[in-house]
Amino acid sequence: MISVLLPYRDAASTIEEALESTLSDLDSGDEVLAVDDRSTDEGARIVERIAARDRRLVPLRSSGEGIVPALQAALAASRGDLVARMDGDDIVLPGRFAASRALFDADPSLAVAAVRVEPFGEVTEGIAHYIEWQNGILTKKEHAASILVESPITHPSVTIRRDALAAVGGFTDPPWPEDWDLWLRLSERSFAIAKAPAVHLRWRRHARTLTTTDARYSMESMVACRAHYLARRLGDRPFAIWGAGQTGRRLARALETHDKRPLFFIDIDPKKRMARDRPVLPPEEGLGRGVSIVVAVGQRGARDIVRARIAGDHILT
Repeated sequence: MISVLLPYRDAASTIEEALESTLSDLDSGDEVLAVDDRSTDEGARIVERIAARDRRLVPLRSSGEGIVPALQAALAASRGDLVARMDGDDIVLPGRFAASRALFDADPSLAVAAVRVEPFGEVTEGIAHYIEWQNGILTKKEHAASILVESPITHPSVTIRRDALAAVGGFTDPPWPEDWDLWLRLSERSFAIAKAPAVHLRWRRHARTLTTTDARYSMESMVACRAHYLARRLGDRPFAIWGAGQTGRRLARALETHDKRPLFFIDIDPKKRMARDRPVLPPEEGLGRGVSIVVAVGQRGARDIVRARIAGDHILT
């Protein structure tokens, strides 16, 4: 059984399409728990109207404290062994839940099954490139290799095994993106993530989305999240950072708050000599020293080039 958790607030213009597309793709024994997070428009009435004719839809209300309390309320009321996410302004494309079920059936070790997404609405160049990167990540190995770079899956595209979600503490409210934090907690416990190869969700972008308006999605918060989990993975291992530019220095500064400092930086720019009071070495001098390499480069496409160059050295991200 799949339980779809759908929190919403002031989504009157989009909630009906979101719900109808979701319900039409589910089986008769599944359910949708739509949580009104103190809307001030007609959204809750639209949900009640749809629920009156489809018993699979369960209307709920939360305290208005945000997405995480709403998700927690929905999860507590849900019954499925599989827990899916959906938002009140996105659109499920046919076959999404069948594709997720197929991934789980094919691999019992899988904890999260996601699908590729198509952004629409106010799509910036940055969002377009981000989704292109995300949609290129399919296998368990690829997700594990990318998990510390940025969130490799979109929250409303996922279905999660309930026991895996419970094992890592469920939905929490960290000072950075709550969805990326969940994927990182799952990854720490060696729970696997994979993605179906077809596009099965239309992901709406507009100026009022949390990723645009919430400080937890700022660059500073994203770097803090990455440094928090990277520091835990590093433990006491010596490491170097490939990238002495702004991206590498920003990550190094965040790691310092966890008492983690690189032995040195690696960079191809011969003009860079020092960064954060650490020497900057060319690749031919920095590689092969038996330290873990943290890749922190900002130029698009550079990460893959660096990873190929590192070869035998241990790469953390």
